[in-house]
Amino acid sequence: MEEMYGIKYSQPKVVLLQDTGIGVAEAAARTCYDSFENSENEVIKYIETNMPDDEMCDDINEIEESNLLNDLAWTYFHHSILEHANLSFLVRGTSRGVLQEHARHRIQAISVRSTRYTMSSIINAFVASKHGGDKNFFIDKVLDFDMFVTADEEYNKIEIGAIYDKLDYQSKKVEDFHSIAVAKSSIPFIEEFQGDAQKLFDALQSGKKKRNVGDAFKHIITDNVKVDMVVTFNLRSLKNYFTLRDSGAAYFQIRWLAKEMMRVTPSKYLDLIIKQK
Repeated sequence: MEEMYGIKYSQPKVVLLQDTGIGVAEAAARTCYDSFENSENEVIKYIETNMPDDEMCDDINEIEESNLLNDLAWTYFHHSILEHANLSFLVRGTSRGVLQEHARHRIQAISVRSTRYTMSSIINAFVASKHGGDKNFFIDKVLDFDMFVTADEEYNKIEIGAIYDKLDYQSKKVEDFHSIAVAKSSIPFIEEFQGDAQKLFDALQSGKKKRNVGDAFKHIITDNVKVDMVVTFNLRSLKNYFTLRDSGAAYFQIRWLAKEMMRVTPSKYLDLIIKQK
C-alpha cells in the first residue's frame, strides 16, 4: 500500500513467466564478429565448426554470463544483439492509466484483460439494483469486486457512485436497456426475481454472459480501474523501458510497475541493461 497525493493505492504484482536466456544473444554477437573461438562458453566455441543439436541449444539457453555481451553493452553500445533475448511478465493489479503509458513503448507484445468481455458483473449489479435494490446496493456490491488501484474505501465509493450515475443516465436514454445489458436467456430472471436485488444479481451472475457487453459500457470506467496483462519485451526494449520508467520523472504508477518488473528480472539480464550504482 502506498499513499500519493492524499490517496492510498494498492501495488501491482509481477511474475516473470519466461525468459529465453542470453546465450542466443552471444551467438548472434559472435556471428557478427566471427569470434566464436574467443568465447568463455564452450558450447559457443563449438558453434564455429558445428551446427548445434537439441542438447547444444539447451546448453546455449542456460548460459549465465558473457564477457562479449558485457563489452558490447557497456563499452561499444552495440545494443541490437540484446534484441535476441526476450522476457515475458504477468502483471496483475496495475491501472488502465498505466496501460496507456505502456502503449507508448513501441516494441513489446502485450495482451490485456478485455473490458469488452469482463464487465458483466458490474452491469448485473446495476440491473439488480434497479429491480429491488438501490444505489447503495450497487455501491456495496461493486466495492467487493476490488476493481480499483485506489485503496481508499470512501474514494472508491465516489468512483462507484459515478459509475451508477452514468449507467442510470444511459438506461433512461436507451429504449430497451436490458437488451444491451443482459443476455437474452437471462432477461426472464428480471421478472422472476423482481423486488429481490440479491437473488436477481445471483441469477444473472449464474446465467449466460452478454457477449461483448463492454461495447456499450466502456465509457463508465476510468483510468483508476485495475487491469491484468502479459507483456513481453526483448532485452533492448526492456532497457529503454527501465531507463524511462524507473526515472523520478515517470508517472508514479508505472514507476511502481517498472520497479516490480525489475525486481523479478534475473541479474544476468539486469547486468547488461542497468548501470550498477
